[in-house]
Amino acid sequence: MRAIDTNVLVRLITRDDSRQAASAESFIEKGAWVSVLTLAEAMWVLASVYNLNPKSLAQALEMLLNHRDLVLQDPETVAEALGLFREKPALGFSDCLMLQLARKAGHLPLGTFDRRLAKVEGTQKL
Repeated sequence: MRAIDTNVLVRLITRDDSRQAASAESFIEKGAWVSVLTLAEAMWVLASVYNLNPKSLAQALEMLLNHRDLVLQDPETVAEALGLFREKPALGFSDCLMLQLARKAGHLPLGTFDRRLAKVEGTQKL
């Protein structure tokens, strides 16, 4: 299966360049894989460059989880991270994903200097 990078994923979500969006759609129509790194980077770009709010980011993540042509790496963990992000949007999706990946791998606690993240079960404030 093919894979896509952050730029392609962002184009599929924002559709702010019609030529690139069409090219991205054509590339993924036979299926494409999205790594958790690509997903985390895309959410950062959408928040910091496109100024999407947490609700819009959550909607984009939900769309990606249910997309007919995209296969997300570790979709169950991404869905768990999305749930945590919806509960605690101030954390940011990347921190939610990082914690859920560590949890799945059995590598808790997740050490952090982040005061907000440190309040979540499974973390330890350093």
